[in-house]
Amino acid sequence: MKFAEGSALIELGDTRVVAAASVEGRVPPFLRDSGKGWLTAEYSMLPRATHTRSAREVTQGRPSGRTAEIQRLIGRSLRAVVDLSRMPDKTLILDCDVLQADGGTRTAAVTAAYVAAGLALARLYLTGDIPEWPLGEPLAGVSAGIVGGVPLLDLEYVEDQVAEVDMNVVATAEGSLVEIQGTGEKRSFRRDEMDALVDLALKGIRELAVAQQQALAPALEEVAAVRERRGQKRGPAKPKDEKNLWGRP
Repeated sequence: MKFAEGSALIELGDTRVVAAASVEGRVPPFLRDSGKGWLTAEYSMLPRATHTRSAREVTQGRPSGRTAEIQRLIGRSLRAVVDLSRMPDKTLILDCDVLQADGGTRTAAVTAAYVAAGLALARLYLTGDIPEWPLGEPLAGVSAGIVGGVPLLDLEYVEDQVAEVDMNVVATAEGSLVEIQGTGEKRSFRRDEMDALVDLALKGIRELAVAQQQALAPALEEVAAVRERRGQKRGPAKPKDEKNLWGRP
């Protein structure tokens, strides 16, 4: 997006989500004078992102329970890998809008939001608006489920509708879990089935992390170069010639 500090479009099958990052030079009242920044997210779905038109939530006066839950998920997820103490007095707002929904929109939003956040934070760091690099390792989300007794990754709509077990997983590229949302839609599920779904999701997240790093590569290369320059310490000052120390006699 032309005017956003950072943005990303993710396409997973027929699901398309755009994430835009905006920076504000203030923080919520509860963080005022704390030396920390803040990160929050908003999520919305276009009226014809689905098979039938859904009313805009603005006409209802407030977001639905589902929307509020997803917004909190995105914010929690990104705050797990952003060091807020390194972006003092700045708020990063991530707007995630679903252009087309065919399953897995919340996890797609998390994945795109990481890239948008990375681009925005790179801009802040390169211009000197934040003193230290705050972004941690890649983080992504993906859905998984059991359909017809078979574990599947990244369920599309028709699979999600008939899934016996449905799960959303958010984790880092190294496998550190941030959130697991798992539900027995049509039956209960065993521990070994849950472990199989988590393993499958982590495999998908590693693949998504590769794509994220490719998208962020140009910005991260600039950041790495500046971090190296800023990290270089000056050597000891060359001693002055003693005979010239006091100037001319």
